[in-house]
Amino acid sequence: MCSFSPVDLLCGACRRRRSPLLRWRIRGPPLRDCGYCCGPARHHHHRPVDGFGCLGRCGVLVCRHEPEIGGTTNVADHPEFASRRATKILDGVPTTGWFTEDFTLAELKTLRAKERLPAVRQENTIYDGRFEIPTFAEVLELRQRLSRELGREIGVYPETKHPTYFQKADLPLEQRLVDALGKHGLNNQGAPVFVQSFETTNLAQLRKLGLRTASVQLLSASGAPFDLVDAGDPRTYADLSTPAGLRQISSYANGIGPEKTQVIPWAADGTLGAPTALVADAHAAGLVVHPYTFRAENSFLPADYRRGTSPNDFGRAIDEQVRYLKAGIDGLFTDQADIGVIARDDASARPSGTA
Repeated sequence: MCSFSPVDLLCGACRRRRSPLLRWRIRGPPLRDCGYCCGPARHHHHRPVDGFGCLGRCGVLVCRHEPEIGGTTNVADHPEFASRRATKILDGVPTTGWFTEDFTLAELKTLRAKERLPAVRQENTIYDGRFEIPTFAEVLELRQRLSRELGREIGVYPETKHPTYFQKADLPLEQRLVDALGKHGLNNQGAPVFVQSFETTNLAQLRKLGLRTASVQLLSASGAPFDLVDAGDPRTYADLSTPAGLRQISSYANGIGPEKTQVIPWAADGTLGAPTALVADAHAAGLVVHPYTFRAENSFLPADYRRGTSPNDFGRAIDEQVRYLKAGIDGLFTDQADIGVIARDDASARPSGTA
C-alpha cells in the first residue's frame, strides 16, 4: 500500500488565502493515545488529529508516519510477518523494517499502533496495541461524522509520503488521492483540505490530475526534495525558499510548510533568534505559511524557552508558539493541539512585541 503522510484533522475552516484562523496538525490528541489512528480522534474529537498517507499492496491509502511501519506498529510481534522484514532504499537511504506496500489491507488491519517516540512520551505507551491502522477513507468518513456531530467543519491536511518511492514501486498515489477526495465531496476550492508534500513534482502532478483543493509545499532547513535529486535537478530547499523560488511554488501550490527554524532560527547559544524574511517573502508571493513542528518538551524548544533540566519536561511551549504567530505565520503544526489553541488566543490578545 502506498503511504500518505499524516492526515490532519483540523479545527476551523481551511482556506486558500490568508486569514486569522489557525490551522494545525497533530499526531494524536494532546499527548494521549497512539498517533496516526482514528481511535484518538474519536475519543478526543474536539482536537485535530494528524496522520500520514501510505499505500499497501492492495493500492489502498492508509495512514502511517512512514512506509516503514516497524516504528509505529506492533508488526515485529507478529511471527507470521517476520519474513517480510527487508532493507529498501527510501529516498536514497537504506532502510530496514516492514513496509506498507508488502502487506494487504487485511494484513495491515491485524496490526496495532504504538507510540513512535516512547523515550520522550512514555505515558503514551499505555495505549500501545489498542488501535488499528486507519485507511484514508476511514479518516475522511470520521471527518464527516465529527463535522456533523460538532456542528462545525473539520478539515484534513494529508501529506503524500515519499511519492517518488511509491511511483517507482508501481503504486502511484496521486490519482488515488484525487479520487478519494472527490468521492467524499472534498475535491473543490472551498473544501477544508490542504494537501502537502516535501516533493515538488508530486504537487504539480496532482494539479494536472484535477486536484482543486489547496496545497502546500513542505520545506526543510537542509537538503533537497527527493524528486529533484532523483531527476538530477540541483535545486535545494534553500533555493525554493528564496523570493524567486517562492514565486515558482505559487504556480502550483497555495502555501509553504517550512521547518520552524526557517522562520525564526536559533542563535549560536541555542536561544531563539530574530525572524527571517521568509514569512514576508512568502506572503508577497501569495502563499500562506504553516511551519512545523511545535512540541512542548524541552528537548524540542530553544534554550531560553526550556524549564528545568529534564529534556522530556514541558517548557514554555505556549510562549514559543506566540512568538511565531506574532512573526506573521498563518498557522502551525503542533503535537499538542490544546497548547496551539491557547497560543492562538494569547497571540491575538498580547500587544505586539511581547512573547
